[in-house]
Amino acid sequence: WEKGLVVKGTYTFSDGLQYEAEHWHYCDSCDRRFYTEICHGLKPAGISQLTNMDPPRKIPEGCYDCGDGFYNPATRIIKDYRNRFLRNADDDEHEWIIRTCRKGWDEIVGHRP
Repeated sequence: WEKGLVVKGTYTFSDGLQYEAEHWHYCDSCDRRFYTEICHGLKPAGISQLTNMDPPRKIPEGCYDCGDGFYNPATRIIKDYRNRFLRNADDDEHEWIIRTCRKGWDEIVGHRP
C-alpha cells in the first residue's frame, strides 16, 4: 500500500474471494450474486440469500448490520460481531447505514407517494 492505494500484491477476502484490480466484476450491475452463490449456485426460487454468509447473522433488535459489525442508531455506536466497540458513527455513516443496511426488525412497507 502507498498512500492508501494498492501498489503490488493480492487481496483475498475472508471467504476466499480474490480482488482483481483489472476487470473487477463482483456484485456489479450485470451480476449481483454473492460470492457464495457464485461458488455454490443459487438457491431455489422463493428462498432468497440475504448476505454472502448463509444463513445470515441474527441482527439484534433495533440495530443494523453494517458489514463489519452491528450499529445501534440510539447510541450511534458500531460494535463488531463479538460485541466489542469498533467506532462511533459520524453523521454521514449514520445516514448511509440507515438508508442501505439490513435491520434487525421487520416492518410493513407500502406505497410511498
